[in-house]
This record gives sequence, structure tokens and C-alpha cells, in this order.
Amino acid sequence: MSVLKIPTNFNIDLEFEIPEFYRRFLAVIMDYIILFFYNMLASAIIKSIAGTMDIWDMESQYNLHWLAIVVILLPILFYHVVMEISLNGQTIGKRVMRIRVVNENGGKASMSQFFIRWLLRDIWFLIILAIGMQKQEMGDKYSSLFLIFAVLGFFIADIVLVVSGKKGQRIGDLLAKTILIRTHAKGDIEDTVFIEVADSYVPSFPQIMQLSDKDINAIKSILETARRKGDYQMAESAAAKIKAHLKIETGMPSFDFLDVLLKDYNYLSAN
Repeated sequence: MSVLKIPTNFNIDLEFEIPEFYRRFLAVIMDYIILFFYNMLASAIIKSIAGTMDIWDMESQYNLHWLAIVVILLPILFYHVVMEISLNGQTIGKRVMRIRVVNENGGKASMSQFFIRWLLRDIWFLIILAIGMQKQEMGDKYSSLFLIFAVLGFFIADIVLVVSGKKGQRIGDLLAKTILIRTHAKGDIEDTVFIEVADSYVPSFPQIMQLSDKDINAIKSILETARRKGDYQMAESAAAKIKAHLKIETGMPSFDFLDVLLKDYNYLSAN
């Protein structure tokens, strides 16, 4: 397993574990198994509905066609992007394998980044592959071979990039500027910068709002890494840099100081 070091504005390198190829592969397999069983269930529902309709009626055929698209096709096509946006960079497969999509700075990926990754997902190329095989059955061999070899070339390029690249990025990750990292706990809302604070909470350092979202993500990552490793020096160094940058004077212990900063940010950004 390789470790990726990402510099922060506080002159502290954050370490992220790049997942092994087999973790990514198993996550993909799990997601496709889920989609396969969903397709079986949705198809059975459509067939059941069709059995109660007059399939020779043009209006019924039209309604059944769009029902199949909405119930079967759209959820399968949009599964990955909807899951990654709603589950903070994870699908069900990724959550089971404890991997997550983040941006190249280690922070939460944006919605546009998730969409770019989705536009270059394997699902689209599997559809192109199916079209190519259909063309072959229709006798259009040249178009069929072109589409099949183009798709195979894409998949091979993706695998080579993931296996050989330092960051383990596929083509979609390179264009979206995202990476996949290992997580050490089950993902939930606490994996973002969100921290629940009471309405009566009184912020101690309103200067925190001068920092960017990237800086806030870095503070949270530094705090988590320092706690996990028991590295007081890392927390002390980050706290000193932040105090100097924001002109804060306090004798609060470093871990407590970083904790309070995150609470202040959450309270002030929501009010």
C-alpha cells in the first residue's frame, strides 16, 4: 500500500493511504452486483405492470417505455454519481471496502468533480460495448470492431494508470483532479468538517472565517492524523501556524485549540 503526502498551507504534509487495486476492483464488483439485482427486481416489476396493460395499445407502449427508462435505466446510470455526492465520496461498494473519493488536496470533492468522474465511468463504455456487439450482429463489422477496441483500450488504459500511477488515478480522476484514499472507519457525517454544536454555543475565535474551505479541511485532517498517531508535535506545529496567521493569542492546549476552531467554523458558517 502506497502513502501519498499532500502539503498544506501550514507546512505540514498530510498522509493518505492509496488503496490497493483489489479494493477498488472489489468495490466495483459489489456495486455492479447491487445494480444487477436492482435490474432484476425492477424488470420483474415492469413485467408485472405490463401484464395488466394492453401492450398492443400505442399509448400503453409509450407509457411502458418511459416507465422502464425511469425505473430501470436512470437509477443504474446515475447510481455512482448520486451515491458519491450523497455519501461523501462513497458508493455502497466503496463504503464496504473503506475507500473514498476526495480532491487532490485531501478535502471533500466538489459536485462538479463527482460529475466529471461520472462522465468517464465504466458504465458508459459498457453501453458503447453493447452497441458495438449489436452492430456486429447486424453485420456492421468495421464499426463494431472500432467501438469494441476503443472500449477495451479505455479499460486497459484505466487499469494501467491505476496500477502504475503514484496516486492510483484513473482517467476520470485525472480530469476531475480527484484521488481515492483508504478510510479507517465507517464513513458518516463526521467524515466531513461538520461538527454538531449547540445553538447556545459561543465562538472563541471568529477569525477562523478568514480561512478557506481547503484550510478547514486541512485542519480537520491534521487533527485526526495527530490524534491517530499520538503526534503532539504535529498538532502543536499546526496550532502555532494558525495562531500566527490569524493573530490569535491563547494558552489553550493544541488539540483543544484545533477542536475549538472546527466548532467555531461550524457554528459561524451556519449562522
